[in-house]
Amino acid sequence: MIPTHCALCPRRCGADRTRAQGLCGGGPGIRAARAALHLWEEPCISGTRGSGTVFFSGCPLGCVYCQNDKISAGNFGKVLTVSELADVFRRLEAAGAHNLNLVTATHYRPWVQQALHLAKPGIPVVWNTGGYETVEAIDALAGDVDVYLTDLKYRSPELSARYSGAPDYFDVSLAAAKRMIEQAGPPVFSPDGLLRRGVIVRHLALPGCVDDSLAVLRAMAQKLPRGRFLVSVMSQYTPMPRTKGLGALSRRISTYEYRKVVNAAVELGLTDGYMQERSSAKEEYTPPFDLEGL
Repeated sequence: MIPTHCALCPRRCGADRTRAQGLCGGGPGIRAARAALHLWEEPCISGTRGSGTVFFSGCPLGCVYCQNDKISAGNFGKVLTVSELADVFRRLEAAGAHNLNLVTATHYRPWVQQALHLAKPGIPVVWNTGGYETVEAIDALAGDVDVYLTDLKYRSPELSARYSGAPDYFDVSLAAAKRMIEQAGPPVFSPDGLLRRGVIVRHLALPGCVDDSLAVLRAMAQKLPRGRFLVSVMSQYTPMPRTKGLGALSRRISTYEYRKVVNAAVELGLTDGYMQERSSAKEEYTPPFDLEGL
């Protein structure tokens, strides 16, 4: 079960995870940092009671501006067995979660799927990812995941290399998004407006990167099937310690920059989905990683 030549993410680093961590920080056991009801996703995910969100430690990407830096780069968390993770899923559902929201679970996918099979959730399962996924991984999730909450962060390989250590990000993430949409189908909502099945493609607008944001939106409009996914254009970028000295990334996005991105989305017909208010760029939207719920 534990990979001895890991290829769970697009980096395919080949780590023997029975002995050492992969580039993602993942070792022989599941590591997570928080499991709780979360109200700061898109309205169709959070609803009124919250999304049952499990934040996994480590990450296949290396985004210097990650708001969850303590757990993604720092790898803070608690090691769980498959059975313990299944119990976490059951507790979140019993607490009234609208869905199970699995944040950055890519590098633990086989373990997570085993836990889902044990827990047998009666609520939708959300795969919340930075978008850096293999098509094979998405195929393997068929039947276990109902909603994909994915990113399309960059068009430029230079930017994705500089800020996330992944020059192949766009091609890999676009292919993954296409497969997610094929698998999940068009959005399906419950009578109370919650997403039961489908794909949300997020784009976080970065300060100083408006031209790349516009290129990402053009790619969404041209390369993804119209009417079969929701778009979420986000303004919540917040400078983090590792962005000091990185030019525009050391500040928040300006109102002018964000309006330009939003206006482009509207002009391209990407109007099925969500746009954030500029007030979303606040540190308090990052939850405390204190092992709650684990």
